[in-house]
Amino acid sequence: MGSSAKIKVIESELFWIPVRTRTPLKFGNEVLTEVMCSRARVRVVNSEGEMAEGWGETPLNIQWIWPGALSYAERLSKVQQFSIQLRDSLPKWELEPGHPIEIGYDIQEHLLPQSLKDFSTGKSGSSADAKVEEIPWLAALVSFSPFDIAIHDAYGKLMKTPVYQTYNAHFMNHDLARFLESDGPTFPDFTNKYPSDYLISPTPQQLRVWHLVGGLDPLEISDLNGQEPDDGYPVTLRDWIDTDGLKALKIKLRGNDWDWDWERMVAVGRMAIEKNVEWLSADFNCTVQDPNYVNHILDCLRDKHPRIYGMLLYVEQPFPYDLENHQIDVSSVSARKPLFLDESAHDWSFVALGRRLGWTGVALKTCKTQTGALLSLCWAKAHGMTLMVQDLTNPMLAQIPHVQLAAHAGTIGGVETNAMQFYPEASSAEAKIHPGLYRRKGGSVDLSTLSGSGFGYRVEEIERE
Repeated sequence: MGSSAKIKVIESELFWIPVRTRTPLKFGNEVLTEVMCSRARVRVVNSEGEMAEGWGETPLNIQWIWPGALSYAERLSKVQQFSIQLRDSLPKWELEPGHPIEIGYDIQEHLLPQSLKDFSTGKSGSSADAKVEEIPWLAALVSFSPFDIAIHDAYGKLMKTPVYQTYNAHFMNHDLARFLESDGPTFPDFTNKYPSDYLISPTPQQLRVWHLVGGLDPLEISDLNGQEPDDGYPVTLRDWIDTDGLKALKIKLRGNDWDWDWERMVAVGRMAIEKNVEWLSADFNCTVQDPNYVNHILDCLRDKHPRIYGMLLYVEQPFPYDLENHQIDVSSVSARKPLFLDESAHDWSFVALGRRLGWTGVALKTCKTQTGALLSLCWAKAHGMTLMVQDLTNPMLAQIPHVQLAAHAGTIGGVETNAMQFYPEASSAEAKIHPGLYRRKGGSVDLSTLSGSGFGYRVEEIERE
């Protein structure tokens, strides 16, 4: 389309929206009771001086993006400081005008690593004690993601088209060969290939939802301790299944307590059978060190509870997310059940490393940037890997790119979405415009209210300060 389809960022803003959970959510060895949501607004311009603004949002789930020895408050403060640095740097970076995928890729390959290095060494004006424990790359990606999502949204607004209709040769200046490398001569390269070649069309208007069964979540009334909220929303898993018509459950496990994990899998599996739930998945929270830990649980399920074993659709990220330093051969696990990368899948190159180690699928997340999710999607599909789109408990605007990605990706089975479990009222303003996205009915969410250019937020109709 010529230079009029190439953009650059000229302004960026950042807003903080604090949210508290109604019930605690356990991540690995930590418990989440509050989250700070990072909302970005960017303005872009093309060569003809036409401008548009776009929005992006990501919850800064510190327990997930930065497990570490520092206190929660210290980690959150550093991530917020780094986000502010990105806000200030984004309009100043000397980037070639282009498509959002091209801009996002160049930032993540070159400018984001340098920004993180400068922040960690104090060169950017960050606090001196930032050297004590450096912000990990995953946290850097999550910090940048609201800006990246906003750039994609602004581009769609400027082009007056839904953003997913811009991921093709008509709008992009480079094919995927600029960003991706094939994993050997037996696979086709990415010359003359674009993201649109790997996206599904038409997209579904409804998506099956996966409900998160957290490690602290009560299954039955007998599990209640009297501290649960009385706010009109379900508390027990049994009530959630009945209220939302759930058909798919993701079970959070400990990964370092075999007896507890086994009992939890069996208890949830038995309830799932009783309530006609169709699918289960198991998330071991990156704490497993030996594949035999997972294999033993899977083999015992196969032998003692074959129906539960049959309902288990996939296993998610049992092993440490630092894939480069923990290159574990996981083929014995994936020989039993599909094995999905999540925290380890920082970008397509990590997906490629995972595939060589025996992983068979990848869980995409918009919180690692829209650009990165799309490139990982394309690489994974080209190499025969299965996809899922997983949640970071996305409320408010963050829910919309999340479900849009799942609708266009062609996942193994819908989308995980659980913000309505842990802070449903946080999205009350957005739910007035998109009620089907923030309340699960019949085991699904409804995307039919999304319309217009960009991500289809309809942000001008949402009454939020």
